Amino acid sequence: MRIDKDHFRGCLLGGGTGDARGFDEREGGKDLISDNTQMSIFTVDGLVWADERAKRKGIYAYTPCLFYSYEKWYYTQTGNLADKDYKFILKSEVLQHDALFARRGEGVTSLNALGASIKNGYGTLDRRANNMNTCGCVMRVAPVGLYFANNERMAFRIGCESAALTHGHEDAVLATGFTAALVSLLVQGATLKEAIQSALAIVCEKEDAKNTKDAVELAISLSRKNLAPRDAVETIGEGYVAIEAVAIAVYLSLVFGEDFTGAIEAAADFDGNSDTIPPLCGNIIGTIVGSLEIPATWILDLELADLIIRGADRLLSCAKERMTDDL
Repeated sequence: MRIDKDHFRGCLLGGGTGDARGFDEREGGKDLISDNTQMSIFTVDGLVWADERAKRKGIYAYTPCLFYSYEKWYYTQTGNLADKDYKFILKSEVLQHDALFARRGEGVTSLNALGASIKNGYGTLDRRANNMNTCGCVMRVAPVGLYFANNERMAFRIGCESAALTHGHEDAVLATGFTAALVSLLVQGATLKEAIQSALAIVCEKEDAKNTKDAVELAISLSRKNLAPRDAVETIGEGYVAIEAVAIAVYLSLVFGEDFTGAIEAAADFDGNSDTIPPLCGNIIGTIVGSLEIPATWILDLELADLIIRGADRLLSCAKERMTDDL
């Protein structure tokens, strides 16, 4: 089992430090995070919000809470509310952090979808927001896997629903659900190979799983060959669409194993989406090795590291309470 502070922090700090390596901008003595980590922080906010709300009302509303948390991110990036009735989201602790208001990436698909989601009309699995399959939904989903540390199927389900808020293409939805289930299985103690196969089996229960299945299986196949990582990664694709980004992260995680630094450096060094692949690799390998195996200087120099650590600890508390309640 990896349900402890070290591994929960490892997942989110792995994502954050990986993001900073890929984003590769420094200011005020800090390695800056991109919109990848910003949105991951808002995912934590939504999950904790849903958990606290359930304790008061007895009803879990994960997807609506995630939606409103992503609307908070929309506000930080645009200075506007998508709907005047969303003013209540402005009374939020997470909005006290100036770094979350910085524009650190395009995020066009998410911004467009959130901006169009008025009168609570957000994208769902039954009512798709669009047909976009870009990677903005997968880079923010790791916290879902941590929250559902004892239930990979719920991680998959809420991961898929979280993707559909902004990305309507089935490939993007399933790749996001796969990633959430993968993280859940890893914190349960599965090996990386076991977690990949189990998460893929859940995906394959869905009708439109072929593209996701093929992409992940290609990554597994390439990891068994004696290829230069750059060549193998470019065989999978550029990583701008969700299933390619996930497959590349799976490939690099398999090849580099517990070599966190090596994986992040390889993820940032190819002619493609070198912004998004490093945080995905960081989430996966960081979950396995824990925060103590991430270079200390990377963490010390990371923008909003304290907020990321606090988020990991809050998710751990939620996960442990859920596990106790299920006994």
